[in-house]
Amino acid sequence: MATQSDQVSSTNTMRQLPKLPISIIWMISFGFLGVQMAFALQSSNMGRIFQTIGADPNSLGFFFILPPLAGLIVQPIVGYLSDRTWIPKLGRRVPYLIVGALVAVIVMCLLPNSGSFGFTAVVALTFASVTILFMDVASNVAMQPFKMMVGDMVNEEQKGFAYSIQSFLSNSGAVLASIFPFVLTLLGVSNTAPEGVVPRSVVVSFYVGAVILVICCLFTVLKVKEYSPAEYAAYHGIKLNAKKEKVSMFALLRKAPKIFWTISLVQLFCWMGFQYLWTYGTGAIADNVWSTTNAASAEYQTAGNWFGILSAVQAIAAVIWSLVLSRISNNHHKPWYAISLLIGAIGFGSIFFVESQNLLLVSFFCIGIAWASMMMFPFTMLTNALSGENMGTYLGLFNSSICIPQIIASCASFALFPLLGSSMPAMLLVSGVLLVLGALSVSVVKETYIR
Repeated sequence: MATQSDQVSSTNTMRQLPKLPISIIWMISFGFLGVQMAFALQSSNMGRIFQTIGADPNSLGFFFILPPLAGLIVQPIVGYLSDRTWIPKLGRRVPYLIVGALVAVIVMCLLPNSGSFGFTAVVALTFASVTILFMDVASNVAMQPFKMMVGDMVNEEQKGFAYSIQSFLSNSGAVLASIFPFVLTLLGVSNTAPEGVVPRSVVVSFYVGAVILVICCLFTVLKVKEYSPAEYAAYHGIKLNAKKEKVSMFALLRKAPKIFWTISLVQLFCWMGFQYLWTYGTGAIADNVWSTTNAASAEYQTAGNWFGILSAVQAIAAVIWSLVLSRISNNHHKPWYAISLLIGAIGFGSIFFVESQNLLLVSFFCIGIAWASMMMFPFTMLTNALSGENMGTYLGLFNSSICIPQIIASCASFALFPLLGSSMPAMLLVSGVLLVLGALSVSVVKETYIR
């Protein structure tokens, strides 16, 4: 069996990427668990934090524009620069991982304390908005290298497995992050606070997540050795000593394979749907189950904890389903992708009708099935169609298919939310419709492969 340290000479002929030991595939992605914990803490608590420190529900969409806007700008830049980076003993992608993780840790400690510094509501919301912007920038910088390393180092045969491992680790991290406030409350940490202040259970959750982020990223940094420029060139058919043509990201977009655009259509509907879950999920559950929309009430904070449990159920379902999907052969990707999204659509739609907190467990299990497919299939399909020369740049650009839908959804919410009677449960019914459209659009995707 070939190992990661196999040396190859740089030739004009592309060499087959070696079959990596399972342990290396795990280590390539292990830091993903910590980064996704940061994202999960953000997504499951962001609506709760902003409403707690004084945000009007009608303006929530504004605060949810900033994170995807950061990703839209940062990830293509990280991809472009890391394609052209090589630092001895660190590598091509790892330097960006280190910087992103360090900055993420700092802002994770600041964000939940936005209401604790004695600011007025307006200043606190502004501080939280800037902090969430930096948190998302840092998390995006730290996250993208993991996806790029799979494209760099893993062969076509193992790539689906590698992305399923990322999905598994991502959702395992999400489980831990989502249940933190609930568990800490059971352990006696306060789940209420003065008006405008985020409860201690949420603040401590972010501290724990920051520590785990550092530990997980260290595993990848210390255990994974990226291919040297000579190895990378040989495995990806690149002339090592040839003068590198300067190609703009816009020029690369014009040359992007068709599947880049067809998967982006599917992504448009799916990520719009999930954006409404993160924006209105806590409020929808508080309204339907606890009959409250008052963010200062104990019932609302209890609903916030339960939304964390439901998010954990979603992540557990995604872990289980990602293991199922890892066994799907290439020629069956599309039907399983579409079916998974349809199941997720049922989960979203049911939230509008369900008033039992326990029945919501089923709803979120279905949503987790859709989430697993969204974490695995798009990147597997795309990287199979890409050569290695601009892999990082294309993956960074492809992140736009995640960020732009979220921005569109947030902007649309300013008109849609009042139109639906300012009903947060109704916004999740819209999410269900969007995932149905996503499932139908899978039919336009045609997979291609670089041999």
